[in-house]
Amino acid sequence: MPPADPRDVATSRDVLEHEVVYRGRVWDLARDVVDLGDTQVVREYVAHTGAVAVIALDDEDRVLLLSQYRHPARHVLWEPPAGLLDVAGEPAVLAAARELAEEADLVAGRWWRLVEFFTTPGGSSEHITVFLARDLTPVPEAERFARTDEEAAMVPVWVPLDEAVAGVLGDRFASPTTTIGVLAAAAARARGWSTLEQVAL
Repeated sequence: MPPADPRDVATSRDVLEHEVVYRGRVWDLARDVVDLGDTQVVREYVAHTGAVAVIALDDEDRVLLLSQYRHPARHVLWEPPAGLLDVAGEPAVLAAARELAEEADLVAGRWWRLVEFFTTPGGSSEHITVFLARDLTPVPEAERFARTDEEAAMVPVWVPLDEAVAGVLGDRFASPTTTIGVLAAAAARARGWSTLEQVAL
């Protein structure tokens, strides 16, 4: 019989063998032998550090999206500011604030935890926390981050939240952080933002 209140549950099966097949610059490829009780299976996956993303909304309920070339997808995608959890011990909301400043030259006065998700749970351990950021002010010119590589070519655009939702549902936006973050923000707004957990820096 299915549960009355289905929800995801953090669970760990015994790992009988663990091997790092390939150690990369950002993340690794791992191979585990996993004990499922009645059988053992071999699973290979990307061992990921985790990441954060920021749905930054201005006073007109416009969401900030940035264009960025994503080589594995061979696409330029419109995405919210985002980045890896690659600073040891750094809380996720501080990583989000750092990425907002580095990628968008913005500081937010208020933060909420918006939604969390696994990008590809069958093949990667990547887990992303998306934050909502409001009360936005610019980073002073002299303190701005010098962007390089793909980030140097990013173009910012402010999109009304309703138009961003239409873009997601109309297949104009395909990035998972955009899709999930925009739809979560619209759903939270429809509930008067009452479902969100405010977080402090």
